[in-house]
Amino acid sequence: MTQQEILNSLPEHLRPFVKDQHYERYTARDQAVWRFVMKHLTRQLKDSAHPVYLEGLQRTGIALDHIPSIEEMNQCLAQLGWRAVVVDGFIPPAIFMELQALKVLVIALDMRSVEHIFYTPAPDIVHESAGHAPFIVDIDYAEFLQSFGEVGMKAIATRADLQQYEAIRKLSILKESPGSSAAEINAAEAELEALATIDDSPSEAALLTRLHWWTVEYGLVGSVADYHIFGAGLLSSLGESANCLDDSAVKKIPLTVNAVLTPYDITREQPQLFVTRSCKHLSQVLEEFAESMCFRRGGASSLQVAIDAGSTCTARYDSGMQVSGRFCEVLCDAVGNATYLRTEGPTQLAYRDRELIGHGVDYHAQGFGSPIGHLKDFSRCLSLYTIDELKAHDIVIGERASLEYLSGITVSGVLDRVHRQDHRNLVLSFSDCKVQDLDGRILFDPAWGTYDLAVGAAIDSVYGGVADREKLQLYKPTPATTTPAGQEDEALMACYRSVAELRGKQPDDSQMQQLHAMLFTYPDEWLLRAEMLEIADPALKQQLLAELASLGERSAQLSRLTALVLDSQ
Repeated sequence: MTQQEILNSLPEHLRPFVKDQHYERYTARDQAVWRFVMKHLTRQLKDSAHPVYLEGLQRTGIALDHIPSIEEMNQCLAQLGWRAVVVDGFIPPAIFMELQALKVLVIALDMRSVEHIFYTPAPDIVHESAGHAPFIVDIDYAEFLQSFGEVGMKAIATRADLQQYEAIRKLSILKESPGSSAAEINAAEAELEALATIDDSPSEAALLTRLHWWTVEYGLVGSVADYHIFGAGLLSSLGESANCLDDSAVKKIPLTVNAVLTPYDITREQPQLFVTRSCKHLSQVLEEFAESMCFRRGGASSLQVAIDAGSTCTARYDSGMQVSGRFCEVLCDAVGNATYLRTEGPTQLAYRDRELIGHGVDYHAQGFGSPIGHLKDFSRCLSLYTIDELKAHDIVIGERASLEYLSGITVSGVLDRVHRQDHRNLVLSFSDCKVQDLDGRILFDPAWGTYDLAVGAAIDSVYGGVADREKLQLYKPTPATTTPAGQEDEALMACYRSVAELRGKQPDDSQMQQLHAMLFTYPDEWLLRAEMLEIADPALKQQLLAELASLGERSAQLSRLTALVLDSQ
């Protein structure tokens, strides 16, 4: 499939998050950074990464000598039943998870800068492609990743979670941008730190993000005494992929669902890592956590979680009816059964993830409320009765009807219409309608207009987001912030291009001497010297190695980089 065909195959609400790669925008230095990182990562990870890593790079279209194009990757991923799209930096977690559920890998567009070659604060193509893609070749891991997406897109997030996402995105962009001031970065860090301390009760989405971090991003596989790396965050980090092997500095813990209790800090190396027994074990832990989530539990307690979150969520009746909005109240009987739900603000009614005609947020702009439960003297859920059976209970379109729930809630009004679908009654609409509970509280007054009653005996699922994502989009398709590009030195870029063009050839001495002479204009340019090593003759190679060794004496950062180069010779 072409990239356009892949884009067209996605649900419409996901398409605005997908970008064009514009491969020609990667500079010769970007390509050099990729080669340096991949050369030393694969060398470093040869024994420490899961055995499928090197095979996976090849089978998913990840070359070591150039940044992969999305077309290259998709040609290979198609053989594995997956696809890939490119995005600009961080995207909303719910969108990321939904793409993953569709077996679509999300690949960041940007290439890390040479200044952040050990660790990038923003998502980049090394991390997303060379970190995540290789393990798709393992069927158990691929199934785990897809299942994680399916579970993740159901997680209930708080408004604070969304604010934190925006703050992380902003900070990552500022840190990667060469034009950012220290004051801007400090302010963004303070903003993120303040958000992190607002609430010490993490949401479902936050807990699931932790599980993702300790498995997909920073996971180890095997045993505490004998393990291999499979987490993408480790596989794409020259520094941490080596440092994490130090058992005296980084504690190794057997993976259980308790990993969700351990928060993480994206700004520093992790002090502990979790070890899974196998990829199948990953799925077991995920399933254990999923069983605790509101989309599996349903009921009044799950509605209360949605209320506390203050974000848009969906409650599904056992009839299949779905109510999406910001829940503000749930009434319960003496034994804890939900008897009435209420939203505030724009609300969507849907069935099987499709908005019911005439029941979108424009119509239900002020909120929605409806009973939950069985009716007195009804042997089945009201949704399962035929129109003739309803007549037998004096529920007739065009006539006044009275419904009395087991909870004591009563609905009395003129039945104007019944919305039926799949042989089910989903919504009963009343005029001149009064709804009140057992204590006489007025839940709906005739003066308020038409009363739409959602039909269902119980709430069997509550989850984050809306039922029909095509009709109601919660996330901005265009991020508020974009990654700014730094100013490139054209003469330096020309040198990088010249060296790249000579790769695989036999350059003559004059070409190499001319390029080497130009390097003296850039005394700190270690990466270009490393690139030239691969095409230099023995004499020039010795000069370059000496210059790199000298550079390594200037700072700890350069010392680490040049040490990698010198050790590989």
